[in-house]
Amino acid sequence: MQIVVLDGFAMNPGDLSWEGLKKLGECEIYDRTKPDEIYSRIKDAEVVITNKAVIDEKLIDRLPVLRYIGVTATGYNVVDVPAASRKGIVVTNIPAYSTDSVAQLVFAHILNVANRVEMHAESVKSGDWVANPDFSYSKSPQMELAGKTLGIVGFGRIGRKVAEIGLAFGMKVIFQNRSQISDAPAGMRQTTLNDIFSESDIVSLNCPLTPENSEFVNEQLLKKMKSSAILINTGRGGLINEADLSNALNAGVIAAACLDVLSTEPPKWDNPMLSARNCFITPHIAWATIEARQRLMNVTVENLNSYILGKPQNVVK
Repeated sequence: MQIVVLDGFAMNPGDLSWEGLKKLGECEIYDRTKPDEIYSRIKDAEVVITNKAVIDEKLIDRLPVLRYIGVTATGYNVVDVPAASRKGIVVTNIPAYSTDSVAQLVFAHILNVANRVEMHAESVKSGDWVANPDFSYSKSPQMELAGKTLGIVGFGRIGRKVAEIGLAFGMKVIFQNRSQISDAPAGMRQTTLNDIFSESDIVSLNCPLTPENSEFVNEQLLKKMKSSAILINTGRGGLINEADLSNALNAGVIAAACLDVLSTEPPKWDNPMLSARNCFITPHIAWATIEARQRLMNVTVENLNSYILGKPQNVVK
């Protein structure tokens, strides 16, 4: 069985092992693959492992040997699943591998805005405390999370974990979800999207990107937020109209935005978020703890092995 990994570097920059996958077949592992290189690399492959490399219908129609596509992520929009199904190609993804890591980064961003620990630490190193006449000083407003309202858009595994951490901080938790949630833990309240944006001190986007919610965070919705509010996005960049958010930040409509994802990754130099006021951006790292990446590797191998044994798991429809 010929196995081709198209873009393995993000999952494994060298600190994990490919041995589990290599035991299942003859492996060709590429760190990165440009769009015009994909066909030549997988034309004879029965198994393709991809993260961001796109496998569309046109490409699928040119691959008579292909039988399995493993997506090393939860989202699988890089694969034309209906086209694969018509060809009898199994497509799998990896759900829930990064729940704890993503929720952790949500609060890393929140705490960064609330306390600006690194800024104060650098201030002390530069001599500001030594030269200060008082025993204490602050270079930014300090915010306590207890009693604040945390609004969560999307109440899947990650949204629930964010909510649980919010409760542990003493926050009031409200959430919006496409379907009614009957088993929400005590202390959490389901409500509307408008209420989330108008009532919350902090809004966290933890929903998938769909054609229906593309750029739903726009000028109209941002104007509903408190001027002291913070917007967090660890979901997908396409959930936000970036021009509208940049304008809102620069005009002081909201206090801050914390983004781990952008509409195009890597961003172009003219992306308005890069120069927006009080915008804190990390380079799509919420999923990338070594623990989460090890789970990703483990399930990648388990998914393919289950397919080989005739009992495929995590199959997407």
